Amino acid sequence: MHERSASLRPAGSGLAIGPNALRALDTIGAGDAVRDLSAMQGDGGVRRAAGGWLSRTSAEAAHARYGDPTVALLRTALVGELAARVPPQALHLGSHVTAVTPGGTVTAGGAEHGADLVVAADGMRSGVRGTLFPAHPPVRHTGLTAWRGLTAGPVPGGTPGEAWGRGRVFGMTPLAGGRTYFYATAPAAEGAREQDAAAELAELKRLFGGWHDPIPALLDAVSPDALLRNDIHHLPAPLPSFHRGRVVLLGDAAHPMTPNLGQGACQAIEDAVVLAHEVTAGGGPPGYTAARLPRTTAVMRRSHRVTRLTALSGAAPVAVRDGLMRPAGLLGPTAVLRQADMLYRWHPPAGP
Repeated sequence: MHERSASLRPAGSGLAIGPNALRALDTIGAGDAVRDLSAMQGDGGVRRAAGGWLSRTSAEAAHARYGDPTVALLRTALVGELAARVPPQALHLGSHVTAVTPGGTVTAGGAEHGADLVVAADGMRSGVRGTLFPAHPPVRHTGLTAWRGLTAGPVPGGTPGEAWGRGRVFGMTPLAGGRTYFYATAPAAEGAREQDAAAELAELKRLFGGWHDPIPALLDAVSPDALLRNDIHHLPAPLPSFHRGRVVLLGDAAHPMTPNLGQGACQAIEDAVVLAHEVTAGGGPPGYTAARLPRTTAVMRRSHRVTRLTALSGAAPVAVRDGLMRPAGLLGPTAVLRQADMLYRWHPPAGP
């Protein structure tokens, strides 16, 4: 395993692991360690910027429907659990892969290595994807930027969920240990940044400081150094395949998606488990593509549809959007949760 970073202290702050990904993690004995970090309780859902509910459910109702919670945790916690299951001699840190061929040759650290199977998990702007499918359209900017951050301690009054305004979103969720993870999205030109971390926090307060409690208190509780900012991209068309020759693509390299469903990491975990199954059961890379391409395409497209809804900024379109969301919320948590069935009812393949 070649990893360009010199250590396994990953960039990023938090992520969500849904019931589908927990079942996948069970196949390598890591599911319960992640479940132990669950901190979501009580009501959640989508609110207006002023605080009124658009759709409402609860962590308890979701757990009852899917048999598992959704766990928000630090990326470092998940990476630690996964790395503990990798033999130390198999992990090469600070090793930059500069070339991959469909025949299974990898160039890393100035040396060539042959492999029966190459798994490329090199992210949203995957160079390997460009090598395998050079004519395929690259990722495209959605017109939105995202901030992510962590509070140093508890912020009273927070409930897991999101608030939707005119073209802007603010989401928050509690983490084990009393901290709160939050994210926010807003329209911005690609590559736009404030001059420093303090200015980024000031921009967040300008955009969201007037939203419902406890958002203002949460922004007061975060250090500028705990903020990250990234533009949001998506792949405009699914790939024709997730493999070519002896090389397979996994995670964001295979199906870059917007973060609106919280499924980026979950789908990568599903990928890994299905790939291991297909290699063991004899389906190999073709079996992996057949199993994963339809599902990830559906998730990717649904996530992008939600992105477009959150990006609406005109008064009339936002009023229509909010009006269409409220009936499902009034029907109770089950009606809201049914929309997530295709995500969370997935199970790993049975067999070897």
